[in-house]
Amino acid sequence: MTERPLHRVCVFCASSTAASPSFRAAARRVGEVLAARGIGLVYGGGRVGLMGEVAEGALAAGGEVVGVIPEKLQGLELARRDLTRLEVVPDMHARKRRMADLSDAFVALPGGYGTLEELFEAVTWTQLNYHLKPVGILNVEGFFDHVVAFLGRAAAEGLVRRDHVDLLLVDTAIEALLDRLAAAELPALERWIDDV
Repeated sequence: MTERPLHRVCVFCASSTAASPSFRAAARRVGEVLAARGIGLVYGGGRVGLMGEVAEGALAAGGEVVGVIPEKLQGLELARRDLTRLEVVPDMHARKRRMADLSDAFVALPGGYGTLEELFEAVTWTQLNYHLKPVGILNVEGFFDHVVAFLGRAAAEGLVRRDHVDLLLVDTAIEALLDRLAAAELPALERWIDDV
């Protein structure tokens, strides 16, 4: 099995300032571990919530941090200014495309609608081979247990293929998750499309 290089990892997470201290600590730890491994962070460019924490962890540890923020959110002064690079894009669609282009893998931390939407779009793009990039969830304190259960139910009902459920790697430790992302084997579209 050949490991893929992880030069940059995109992290999806909450911008809410109401996140628990344990979620904030986990986000900061993700940034620190990425920097310690020489992996750049790509994220939504925000200064608040878990987004601010993951950026702070990476920056404090000397890591590269690239933020991608839509004009509207930058206009609300939600952007973090001390990043390695901040890119301003027209809208949310352009933001997701640009973050995907910059990244070799994706990790979701606790979050709300935006985090889930970004997570499922990234894994759908992997499923359909729009990119060949692995996607993972850092399941902090069981936050994503219900998402994992939902995917199990969807597979049991025949709505998601079992090997596609396994496209979404789940772990409770960022170090182990990064190792699994680097070693992930992604199915080719041609291998399953005839069964649809």
